[in-house]
Amino acid sequence: MTAYLLDTHALIWWMSANPRLPAKAAVTIAAPNSTIYASAANAFEIALRYRLGKLPIAAPILDNYEVDLASVGISELPISTRHALAAGDLSIDHGDPFDRLLIAQAKVEDLTLISNEQIFDRFGVKRLWD
Repeated sequence: MTAYLLDTHALIWWMSANPRLPAKAAVTIAAPNSTIYASAANAFEIALRYRLGKLPIAAPILDNYEVDLASVGISELPISTRHALAAGDLSIDHGDPFDRLLIAQAKVEDLTLISNEQIFDRFGVKRLWD
């Protein structure tokens, strides 16, 4: 059984039934034998971008975030010290701290990232999209 970590856009698109989420990703997330995680970094990014007015569609996602995740079978992945150290140690030219954390978590936990971000491929992360 493969375990997956959702990138923030994939999580938002899944939770809002957005058709921009490719069928392969949607089928994988919905599969009963898939273990799906949302990182604490996702929650931080969504809440921050919503507060800054950059993600107005996030209001219904934030209203009952933890309950809604659990109701669709998505497990929360906290950010551990091990994850933070791995993120800080990444020798990459990618400044997005949310992506850094997701890359580190995927590597440390041996998770496949569900993301359209092709840049993740450069960092030895397994990625699923279309």
